[in-house]
Amino acid sequence: MVSYTGINHLAMVTGHMDATIRFWRDLLGMRLVAGLGHPGYRHYFFEISAQDMLAFFEWTGAEPAPDKDHGAPVKGRIAFDHVSIGVSGQEDLWEIKARLEAAGFWASEVVDHGFIHSVYSFDPNNIAIEFSASLPGVDLRVRPVMADTQPSAIASEGAGPQPGHWPQAKPVPKSQRRLHPGYGMRLFGEGGDENQPV
Repeated sequence: MVSYTGINHLAMVTGHMDATIRFWRDLLGMRLVAGLGHPGYRHYFFEISAQDMLAFFEWTGAEPAPDKDHGAPVKGRIAFDHVSIGVSGQEDLWEIKARLEAAGFWASEVVDHGFIHSVYSFDPNNIAIEFSASLPGVDLRVRPVMADTQPSAIASEGAGPQPGHWPQAKPVPKSQRRLHPGYGMRLFGEGGDENQPV
């Protein structure tokens, strides 16, 4: 049986890595734990938790996706590349590869990225998926690495959040705090707003 560990990394797309770093690292506090790249290409990883990361490819000419509510269908430009699902070890990768191929789905060879080994495939909706097993003794969260040959000055500031780039937030007073029921409340027998897709 495969032992899933969560989302290893969710890979998104940006046309402006510096603005992305400012938002994810400096505003939201997610450490920049790895950066790969060269002129015209970058692939940076931000730490979500001890198990999860968010990654961005920077592609010249990439534009932000059009406005879209969460979960709402869309046509045209999108801002999603692939999802990487973490597994406990190497044997899980080989089991997943065998299962995919037995079911008639294409599966890549096991790919060694130096910090993870991965198998790539597509789901029935043609969503690009990756299954990743971390390598023992190699943890970008413990020792962040910047291997971009020409990182920007902002990326070179370091892995941790850099203060002073965003206004100081004021806490929302308790008297103004309200919870609005989302559509997911229907899972628990409550209405939720049917105009909210999630």
